[in-house]
Amino acid sequence: MANWLQRVGSSVPRGFSRYFILDLLKKNPCTGKEIINAATKQSEGKWKPSPGLIYPLLGRLLEENLIQEYKNGKYQITRKGKTTTDDLATINNIVKNQLDVMFRIGSVGKFVAVDLLERVSSMASILSSNVHNMTKTENAKYKKLLESELKKVRKITRKKRQ
Repeated sequence: MANWLQRVGSSVPRGFSRYFILDLLKKNPCTGKEIINAATKQSEGKWKPSPGLIYPLLGRLLEENLIQEYKNGKYQITRKGKTTTDDLATINNIVKNQLDVMFRIGSVGKFVAVDLLERVSSMASILSSNVHNMTKTENAKYKKLLESELKKVRKITRKKRQ
């Protein structure tokens, strides 16, 4: 059982590697090897992405114009890549706020929140792995939807407190 939990607990969600690379390159240009080393160090050795994961992903990010490569072998985020990471951070904050509210509601809220967490996690993975294919209009639509849902949860929470 412990081995199973360790494998499941250490698995990396779909789309995470892509976001990790973009977020890392937002701070400093890096080579592929430096990206692998940073992932290993930040996860304290729990996640060591293979070159077979990182380099094809870097190729896709280049094709999507989210990063660019320099002659010295380092990759740097582009303006489009920075916008993408900023949008994902906004979505992440909205989801986090929704979950915080749900956990404050109480025991029923916790049950609902766990279900919501699973659904939101799935949606976030899909969005993060497809955000580069979405238009600005689609991106704005998803943001508006999440913000709208957060307002509904806040309204329900206020009514329960009264």
